[in-house]
Amino acid sequence: MAASDAKIGRRFEGKVAIVTASTQGIGLAIAERLGLEGAAVVISSRKQKNVDEAAEKLRAKGIEVLGLVCHVSNEQQRKSLIDKTVQKYGKIDVVVSNAAANPSVDPILETQGSVLDKLWEINVKASILLLQDAAPHLQKGSSIVFISSIAGYQPQASMAMYGVTKTALLGLTKVGTMGC
Repeated sequence: MAASDAKIGRRFEGKVAIVTASTQGIGLAIAERLGLEGAAVVISSRKQKNVDEAAEKLRAKGIEVLGLVCHVSNEQQRKSLIDKTVQKYGKIDVVVSNAAANPSVDPILETQGSVLDKLWEINVKASILLLQDAAPHLQKGSSIVFISSIAGYQPQASMAMYGVTKTALLGLTKVGTMGC
């Protein structure tokens, strides 16, 4: 055990956490930390190869992990993510909505409708629908985490619409407890 691992508590012992887009980067780091603190983690990505590789990395650290393919804008895959989690673990305690896309660096007035659709579909709508799918399995004390960005506070011209979607997630976080 590394010295840094010895300092990690077990705050999530017995908990089940779903983290979307969690086979690399921030999502994988979140899943790893939750797992090291005792949670069984459910990781997901659009590609099976990525899921398998990330799941193996987490298992090598002693983390209980279920890896599933899930493109969050695909209703069937999103529902399967929830259903398979509940089938295996019987509950959901934490949902981390991390998936996002930024398919364009065009100025807002030049952004194509299809790009706007993709940004809203993945960055905002999928987060809401994931929460709706998970809600029947959440109990008092469960946590929902929407991963936003500094771009939500200070959008840059080259990522303006991405920033707008991340600002929407900040708003969603603020109204989340009112709508649940």
